[in-house]
This record gives sequence, C-alpha cells and structure tokens, in this order.
Amino acid sequence: MPLGGYMGKILRVNLWNNKVRVESLPEEVLKKWIGGRGLGVYLMLKEVDPRVDPFSPRNKALILTGPLTGIAGVPAPGRWCSVTKSPLTNTIHDSQSGGKFGPELKFAGFDAIIVEDVAEKPVYLWIHDGKAEIRDASHLWGKDVHSVTDMIKEELKGEVGKEAENIKVAAIGPAGENLVRFAAIMNDKNRAAGRGGHGAVWGSKKLKAIAVLGHEKPRIARPDKFQEAVKIAIDKHKKSPVTAEALPKYGTAVLVNIINKAGIFPTRNFRTGVFEGAEKISGERMAETILDVEKSKEESCWGCPITCARYTKVTKSPFSGEGGGPEYETVWAFGAQTGTDNLEAIAKANYLCNELGLDTISMGHVIGTLMELVELGKIPEEKLRGLNAKWGTPEAIVELVWRTAYRSGIGDDLAEGAKRLAEKYGAPEVAMVVRGQELPAYDPRGAQGHGLAYATSNRGGCHLRAYLISPEVLGVPQLVDRFETKGKPALVKHFQDVFAVIDSLIVCKFTSFAIWTDEYAALLSSVTGWDVTPKDIEVIGERIWNAERVFNILSFGDGRAYDTLPKRLLEEPMPEGPSKGHVVRLNEMLDEYYRLRGWIDGRPTRAKLEELGLKWLADWLEEEGLLPG
Repeated sequence: MPLGGYMGKILRVNLWNNKVRVESLPEEVLKKWIGGRGLGVYLMLKEVDPRVDPFSPRNKALILTGPLTGIAGVPAPGRWCSVTKSPLTNTIHDSQSGGKFGPELKFAGFDAIIVEDVAEKPVYLWIHDGKAEIRDASHLWGKDVHSVTDMIKEELKGEVGKEAENIKVAAIGPAGENLVRFAAIMNDKNRAAGRGGHGAVWGSKKLKAIAVLGHEKPRIARPDKFQEAVKIAIDKHKKSPVTAEALPKYGTAVLVNIINKAGIFPTRNFRTGVFEGAEKISGERMAETILDVEKSKEESCWGCPITCARYTKVTKSPFSGEGGGPEYETVWAFGAQTGTDNLEAIAKANYLCNELGLDTISMGHVIGTLMELVELGKIPEEKLRGLNAKWGTPEAIVELVWRTAYRSGIGDDLAEGAKRLAEKYGAPEVAMVVRGQELPAYDPRGAQGHGLAYATSNRGGCHLRAYLISPEVLGVPQLVDRFETKGKPALVKHFQDVFAVIDSLIVCKFTSFAIWTDEYAALLSSVTGWDVTPKDIEVIGERIWNAERVFNILSFGDGRAYDTLPKRLLEEPMPEGPSKGHVVRLNEMLDEYYRLRGWIDGRPTRAKLEELGLKWLADWLEEEGLLPG
C-alpha cells in the first residue's frame, strides 16, 4: 500500500441488494492510474461493458477523489470527480467539481465510491467515519438540490448533533430524476459535476444524494519534502498574474472581455465571435452590480489560495434570486450564445440550473440551438406554447430552464441535447457539438490549437481536456501565434496528457496557470512516498488518454470520423472582428497529432498500448477486430 494519505480505499455500493462493502486497490494500480479520472477509466474498463446503455443498471456511477484531495497546503485540493458512461455522448466521461464535498469524503474514510445497479425506490447514501448506509429518499424525490441538502442535514442532526452543519451533500435535482441528458450532480448546493449527464445516471439508479461527514485527516509520507514542494507551488501561485490577481478579483468571468476582444466569444450559436453586449455581462460589470463579496469568500473551495468563487444576488423582479456564480462559461452560454445581454436574467437562469441540477454550459448552448432553429422556421409555433424564443429574449432563457428540467413541451426536446434537437427538427448542421457534447465558450476559428483540442477530446466538446486558450490567447506559459497550425499538435498532446493527471490528482486546473509537471510530481511524490518524475506525469497522462480512447472505440467505434468539428467552424470563415476570415484548419494538424500519439486514424496501435503497459487493451481491441494496422 502507499505510504501516504492515499490508501485506495473504495466503498462499493450495490443499490439492488442494498449492500455496501469496503475494498482496497493494490499499490501498482494506483501508481499507474493515480486516482480521480485515471482510476475512473481503469475501473470502468475492468467492470463495465463499454457498449452498455448509459441508463442501464449495468452502467456504474463512480465518485472519486485523488491523492492530493483534502491535503492542507496543496494548492486547490478541494475537488472530486464523477466517472461514468455518458448518456449525452456515449463516451467514457468524467465530470469534475469543486467545493468542499471531495475533502469531506476523504475525511469520512474513503477515496472512491462505486455505485452499482438500481434501487427499487429512491435512496441516499450516508457516509460517516468509515461507515456507510443506504437510506430511503422517497421523501426527497422531486425536491430541488437546495431543499434536499437542507433536509438531509436536518434529518441527520438527531444523530450527529451540531456537527450536522459540517455534513457535505452531493445531490441531483428534478433534471436528474427526469433523465435530462445533461443533468448535473450538484454538491455544496452551488457546485456542479456538470457536463455529460452524470446526474441523469444517478437518476436512472434512483440515487438522490450522498451525504458525507468525517474526521480522518490524510497522512503525508514525506513531511519535509512536502513542505518544500508546497512552498514552491504556493510561491508560484503568488507570482502568477492569473492566480494572484485576475481570478481572485473578478472570478472566471474576467474572461468575457478578453475573449470577446480576441474575436472568439461565440455569439448566437457560433455564427460570429464578437458579442456587442459583452461589456454588459462581463466580470467587471458583475463586480459592480450583483456580486456579494462576503458570501463569495464563503463559496471558495476547500483549501484554495486562488478564491475565484463568486456569489451573487439579484434583488429586482422579475429575475430576483441569489446563489453561487455565474461563472464565465455560464455567462457565455446564457449570454452571447443566446444573444442576451441582461446580466440579471443570466444570473437567474444560473440559479435555477443549480437548484434543478442542470449543466449550465449545455443548457444555455441548447437554448441557442433552439433559437437558431426558430429563426430558420424549423420549430412549429404550437411547440413553443406562446414563448418568444427569439435571440436576446431574457425571459426565454429562464423559462426554458424550467421546461427542460421537467421535460415540459419543447423542454422535452431540449433535454435530449443540441445534437438530438437539431436532428429532430431537420437541421443537424446547426448543432455545435463534438461527439454529441455541446461546445463551450471559445470559437476555435481564432485559436487553431484549441480547435484541435475540441476535435480530439475523448469526452466530447470540452475546453478543459487541453486549454490551449492559455498559450494562444492568455500567453501562459508563453504566447504563441493563435492562427498558426504548425507546432499545435505537439502542444495539444502535451496539454491533454498533463491535464489528465491534474484530473487524477485531483487539483483545480487553474493551478496550471502557475505550476506544471515539476511541481505536480513533487507534490505527488511527497504525499504518497512514491518517486514520481515530471516525465512520469506525462506518461501516466498518456496512459489515461489512450485508455479513454480505447473505451470509446469499444463503445461506438471512435476514430478519425469523430475527430472533427461542426462544418460551420471548418468551412464558414469568421465574419467579423480580430479573427475575421479564419476557419479551423483541422486537416493541417490531425495527421501530425496521430503520428505523435502513435495512432492510426484516431486509434491506438498495439505498439503504443504495449509501451504504456496496456497490452490487455490491445488484446481486447484485436479480439473485436478494432485494432489498427
């Protein structure tokens, strides 16, 4: 077993037979996969048929921490992740979340939970100091996330007394119960494991919530080395203008004006990259109008030195409310994507997504898809029930959140995601998706490497598999020509591999603005007692990336045909702004990317898999006739 605080202690929960048991993983497994996202794909490949229907009882829901989760001193260690097969994309899928739930799960004595099968009636899981119970949640079914969180704490107060206020809860809302394909798992009320419909997987299993409370602090294998590694990492965070200034002052919405000025702020379903109302919905405007500074401090993730969290309040009707966020992606999704410049309406839509359990990126994106379909005359009027779903209608974005969560009227179609929505109404070309997942808040026509990252993302359209906006726009670690394709395949691969490890440690990706493989290796080594080098970080990340691609190949035949982008981004030049005239020149990058990966047409070769210690996956692909070469 590892010497440090990460012991690979797993809680296995079978909802059908109502049994729980504790297991542990051998150290050699942990060294190869670390935890979080990496351990998640390993366990899914070992235990789940990749062809399984995501809503089948045979799909599993994994909740994982990492070796750095809950370790005081480590920068931004307050994260956890969910891993499952996504009902939105049919890919292997991980969804990351911050807040305080992840560390509390670790303190409660477990590094991971494997949820199997389906319950006969709604249940929640209560985990406390090494013990776990499956409890009836019939009275919680149908309730929103905030109500459920409060009700569970009140219910458990009789058992733990005043400590009930320290209980951390992850829960689904009505959207998850109604199997909305982009339903989120919410924790600490306002934090989301948002993308990919993990909340719907919980809903299919009738798992309403997980409540955790614990007192076990993770141990550190090499305290002296740890203190040294922490000092270096924290010093670098203090010197980074992103982690020390921009994010603490304005939160993630500081990006609104930056990305708009680069001409890559996707507007009205990616038809342009410049939004005329950007200033009205920016992080700066938020700070001047609806930001609650004191509450924002409380909203920060466990042990985070960056403190980018925002808490806002809207006091005027008709959009009054309060809650965590909105974050940059959310501001974009309900704002520029729908042509809406009303910050209060955007905030209200965000509050409702948190309460009802919806991914704000996909929700706002899908509304933008609907608005284009309406403009094209594809949506029958009776479907809208009198709703004005034209571009820039603030009331529409709020109303459609409700309709989607409850699958009411046109909301039933929106709940299926942009791809299925556009196909149903005869205009598949307006779905701005990769592998069925809605693209986020950066138009890649003005950031070539980011376009390649979108196209090759194993979990579908995502900015956080490789955040090439960092070097291409923000100049971190150094500025590169965003319109150039040369050199981008190597950069994308490097980011993808390192980010796979960051998601497995698990720490916040914002730490990557300040530190990189040297610091991550030092932190991991000192906590676990392993001797991990920066090169090891890259190899482990490459192993994770290849394993994910193998899962997808076995699931739906993933490969070159899926490593692409919507035609709008490949064929329609940006019509205006600083990125005017550009398309994504994907063909200039893809073959070189495959060469660097050791792949043929988007599929790993036997040689590459065996090099990474994945012979068993090469054999599996060969048995299925899916191994290239």
